[in-house]
Amino acid sequence: MTRQLRLALGVRFPRPAVPGRTLLEPSVTTLRVTPADLDMYLHVNNGVYLQMMDMARTNLLADLGALPLLAQRGWYPVVVATTMTYRRSLRLGQRFTITSRVLGWDPRVVYLDQVFERDGEHVARGVVAGRFLARGGGRVAAPDVAALLGHDGPSPAVPAQVSAWADAFDVAHRPA
Repeated sequence: MTRQLRLALGVRFPRPAVPGRTLLEPSVTTLRVTPADLDMYLHVNNGVYLQMMDMARTNLLADLGALPLLAQRGWYPVVVATTMTYRRSLRLGQRFTITSRVLGWDPRVVYLDQVFERDGEHVARGVVAGRFLARGGGRVAAPDVAALLGHDGPSPAVPAQVSAWADAFDVAHRPA
């Protein structure tokens, strides 16, 4: 099954929500490397990691019970920016996990950390800046999404290195 089909099925038929799950709790997705994930060097292609991260973020939303709530409002997530670091290769047949965690948000963007591990060993890490758009047009403020998903109060402090990255790449909210 292609990654795009797996993602579409994950959105249409999400895994069950985890009762009591909060926005700031990590979500874990377990996957196995398939032949379609490999490049000519027989390890997972760097671009495939990004598609796997899409699936893991969809699972994060599913764990929160967010997908039907977002659909009712016509809101959907998009990636604004991503940065990746790779430490180890993933090869055919290996099982691994992606732990996805919301780090915080500003008025515009939600920041996430996604860590790949195999047998407890760090493989790769992606930091993602995402936002939500409305199907009818327009942008949805990140604090509004956090409130919809049951988070009362302000964002936790975004780690300094993530804030610096967001500023460097003009991703962060710019006060008027």
